[in-house]
Amino acid sequence: MSSSTYFEKFSTPVILVGVDFGFPNFDVTLDELGLLAQTAGLFPVAKLTCKRKAPDAALFVGSGKADEILALAHLHNATEILFDQALSPAQQRNLERHLQLPVNDRTLLILEIFAQRARSHEGKLQVDLARLQYLSTRLVRRWSHLERQRGGIGARGGPGETQIELDRRMIGDSIKRTKERLQKIKRQRITQRRQRERKETFNISLVGYTNSGKSTLFNALVKARTYAADQLFATLDTTTRQLYLGESGGIASLSDTVGFIRDIPHGLVDAFQATLQEAIDADLLLHVVDASNPAFPEQIAEVEKVLKEIGADHIHQILVFNKLDLVPTDRYPSSLRETYEWDGRQLMRLSVSARNGNGLPELREQLAIVAARGGGALKTPGDELEFSQY
Repeated sequence: MSSSTYFEKFSTPVILVGVDFGFPNFDVTLDELGLLAQTAGLFPVAKLTCKRKAPDAALFVGSGKADEILALAHLHNATEILFDQALSPAQQRNLERHLQLPVNDRTLLILEIFAQRARSHEGKLQVDLARLQYLSTRLVRRWSHLERQRGGIGARGGPGETQIELDRRMIGDSIKRTKERLQKIKRQRITQRRQRERKETFNISLVGYTNSGKSTLFNALVKARTYAADQLFATLDTTTRQLYLGESGGIASLSDTVGFIRDIPHGLVDAFQATLQEAIDADLLLHVVDASNPAFPEQIAEVEKVLKEIGADHIHQILVFNKLDLVPTDRYPSSLRETYEWDGRQLMRLSVSARNGNGLPELREQLAIVAARGGGALKTPGDELEFSQY
């Protein structure tokens, strides 16, 4: 049995649905949602897209389109519907009643993937927090019994306290405890960073869109064996190793962080604040870009948006256009070292292939120059052009 046949046989068949509201970066093909679904162990059997001026308050897509989704699900024997946009709790509940099938959205899908992939204690806590925050808004989604009241002598909760109020309070307590544990880990990370600062270590963080090849580049630079795969969110937990930059550059600290993605749930951005702190405190960001993906400008924009949300947009960066071995001949760069204009800034752009090593010596050379100068050329926003000339 081939791997694709195995995947089709033992995965949950789902219908992918996307609604174009006229916003930029709408994925007409729903390719990324399909990859996310496969990463979560689902098997997309059909896709449906439509255009609307605004979401329907009750069913998000309207009753007519909901009937089309139902017919498509029956035709392909799908057991779940997956939306590319975030649904409100009421829309999710109404769609499930109308379709008589489980309905989930992109937000929950990303949360589920993170839950499957988290390995460290900190990563699991961060995912738990994000899922609890998501669940707290959806307690009325499926369970009609939550409307019943509980109370009286000997019962949990006060007199007349409904089950939904009790569950909300329990989830609120869990959120509070999880935040306290994360704060403890965050303090430990701060102590570790202060120790590195006392050693005057130059800190570099890899950031980028998911599946841009960050972990492969990390392994190539530090000769590590961090897990890397051609899939979304292969790496969730931050890994830090020493990077030798030669006699002139000395030793730097290189961190591989979680990848970003379009419409990343805000709860995850908040929950992963401790992990992304490595990027916030870095002296330099290596923004890894999948040069083989035609949509790389949109992916750069998404990463920049998240960097701004976490307060790391002021840190100077080098754009590392990775996967050079997969770039078509007609789009191959004329030079491995160029400048790239982004949002009025002139950034250095280095083209590399982490897989075959092409361009890595030039990248190491540039990092050694920056580290030797102690980041001095990177202190003010006006220095990008000067920095890019080295």
